[in-house]
Amino acid sequence: MTTTTKGLVIREQTIGESDRLVTLLTADWGLVRAFVRGAKQVKSKLASSTSLFAYSDFSLYRGRDAFSINNAVPIEVFFDLRKDIVRLALAQYFAQLAYELAEEEQPANEMLSVLLNSLHLLCHSGKDLRIIKSAVEFRLMCLSGYMPNILACAECATYETNIMYFDTLNGCIYCSNCPKEGAAVCPKNVITAIRYICLTEPKKIFSFNLSEENTQLLSQISEKYLLTRVQKKLPTLEFYKALQ
Repeated sequence: MTTTTKGLVIREQTIGESDRLVTLLTADWGLVRAFVRGAKQVKSKLASSTSLFAYSDFSLYRGRDAFSINNAVPIEVFFDLRKDIVRLALAQYFAQLAYELAEEEQPANEMLSVLLNSLHLLCHSGKDLRIIKSAVEFRLMCLSGYMPNILACAECATYETNIMYFDTLNGCIYCSNCPKEGAAVCPKNVITAIRYICLTEPKKIFSFNLSEENTQLLSQISEKYLLTRVQKKLPTLEFYKALQ
């Protein structure tokens, strides 16, 4: 059976001397693992369209045990990521998150949209990398069933106070009248930013700015919240942080 879909290559592995096994994040089928015959050969017409971070139109053949890629037409290859090791490392972290959080044969249209928009920003904008990282972390958590309870104080249901607390362990917020030991102390605009990331439409989740201090605080909160849910080592995150 042959099918077509748009997808982003989020993982690649050389098989033998000339073949490639790729993992695609697709809108229609979620994670798809597929073989690319002869992709490592110099004259392969599939080399660029099946390389890491290539967003392409794929023609897939589904065999008894695995998919194989019959044809691929590149839409965007995000080549500029290779010009900056820090941005490339952050993109690799996003790809690993998608690999860990997306599911096979389950539509992943919004997750794909978040990744594509983040890669576009990494290539073509001067947006603070911490803002991009936090937006991706929180939104992917929401898409994976880990949306924090950010609508009101978990204790008294107060919507907002000037100082609030974000509990990364329990995934909820508290107002200034209900302080929580161990929770991160947050100015209300940091909570507003978290609400914005989690609740606005996918294309807009990066469209905000914070002060230097609050950007750093947001970055620490989003990363800690994600790690408490993923609960596994993320080598790409460690590599990215080592470059800072």
